[in-house]
Amino acid sequence: MNDDRAAIQEFGGVARLFPLPGLVFFPTATQPLHIFEPRYRAMTADALASDRLIALVLLKEGWEEDYDNRPAVHRVAGLGRIVADQLLPDGRYNLILRGLARVRIDEELDCETLFRRARVSVLNDESTADVDELMGLRTALSDLMLPRVSEGPSREQLRSLFKGELPLGQLCDVLSFALPLRPEAKQELLETLVVPERARRLMEAFTAISGGPAAKPVGAGVGKRFPPDFSRN
Repeated sequence: MNDDRAAIQEFGGVARLFPLPGLVFFPTATQPLHIFEPRYRAMTADALASDRLIALVLLKEGWEEDYDNRPAVHRVAGLGRIVADQLLPDGRYNLILRGLARVRIDEELDCETLFRRARVSVLNDESTADVDELMGLRTALSDLMLPRVSEGPSREQLRSLFKGELPLGQLCDVLSFALPLRPEAKQELLETLVVPERARRLMEAFTAISGGPAAKPVGAGVGKRFPPDFSRN
């Protein structure tokens, strides 16, 4: 993690953009990527030769009509560092990207590279809450989620997260990334800098997918594993 801190401290404020549909990338997340398009191969080669940083950003609706050019993207993205890379014989890459920070796209740059670049600002968590309020929100999240997850390894993993030492903001990021929320809901959580508000919005989003207070435990009788393995998504 010292490398991650150094990467943020040394970050010059210009990020390579990797626009994707349906994926919202959070700090602390780990995301495998398979890079095959020529422009993103060029982006990866450039990153590996420099600071190893890439910003994953969610495409806005209607991106299909302009995908080969510069489709519209959301203004807040997830900046990550390549922590593992594999160059395949045909020029494709397999990567593992670890989330470092939220960034706001301030200005997209005109450049001669195949890939997009932007001037960005790093966004930090904000909280005016006292310790009691933060602990109360953590307990409320636990009380909401744990009864809705079926007994088994996933529930124990979730319980360990709540009992662990992650600050509430980071805990919300881990849960927001791992849970099967709509991309729009995840983007809203990514854009929420005030930690207590992020926790409340996460509870609302979770209630929406779990069926409300009277719902049976999530994962019972459904085909999709819930929650997914937190270390993979």
